[in-house]
Amino acid sequence: MRYVAIGDSFTEGMGDERADGVPRGWADLVAAGIAEATGETVQYANLAIRGRLLGPILDEQLDVALGLDPTPTMLSLNGGGNDMMRRGTDMDHLLELTEMAVRRTSEAGVRMLLLSGADPSEHLPFGKVIHRKGTILSAAVRELTERYDALFVNVFGDEEIRRAPYWSADRLHLNAAGHRRVAGLVLTALGHATTAHRIDPGPAPSKGLLAEARYYREHVLPWVTRRLRGRSSGDGRAAKYPAWTPIG
Repeated sequence: MRYVAIGDSFTEGMGDERADGVPRGWADLVAAGIAEATGETVQYANLAIRGRLLGPILDEQLDVALGLDPTPTMLSLNGGGNDMMRRGTDMDHLLELTEMAVRRTSEAGVRMLLLSGADPSEHLPFGKVIHRKGTILSAAVRELTERYDALFVNVFGDEEIRRAPYWSADRLHLNAAGHRRVAGLVLTALGHATTAHRIDPGPAPSKGLLAEARYYREHVLPWVTRRLRGRSSGDGRAAKYPAWTPIG
């Protein structure tokens, strides 16, 4: 098994940082889970970089992923979340880009795994718009994967992961528990006997006035400032595993 992951912060693993500050995330956990389930070493690469729109993900990462030596046996793609957070999202264009990626991956003889990102809409100030766009894109991608015989994991449709305990303080990125749940969903879809992680129900987190003011100051305002300046959280960052790395 040679598994390469491409995408944005969701696939990079943001929100599930290890002690050394390097993100882990669901894709790392999937590689480790495959190795454990099969008893074989998995060659793993992760080219994802936070903040990337879908176009740049494909422009900067897809050719590199398919050009790895030896060729990957499986490639996972998630993208479009950052596009959907901007006004005037062209949903048809996102689907066209996704289909192009599926077609090129299929033509290269590489198994394609597509994921929709987890749905953060219940926790965000502009959540209804994100939910509407994500629902449309997830349904379209599901239909696309059926036509191309690719594997689709609909994380966006998973109601359990929408609960607050699976999310980081910024309410946009999953935390360690959230990434662990995604990994379980993916491993199950790949045919490995795995139960998706579930957090025991607990009291809803407090959202008092001071807590909300702190959230907007620490997370929403910096995001808006970057948009106004044309900057990205991924500027200057490189892929964490740009070459084959043995797992297991």
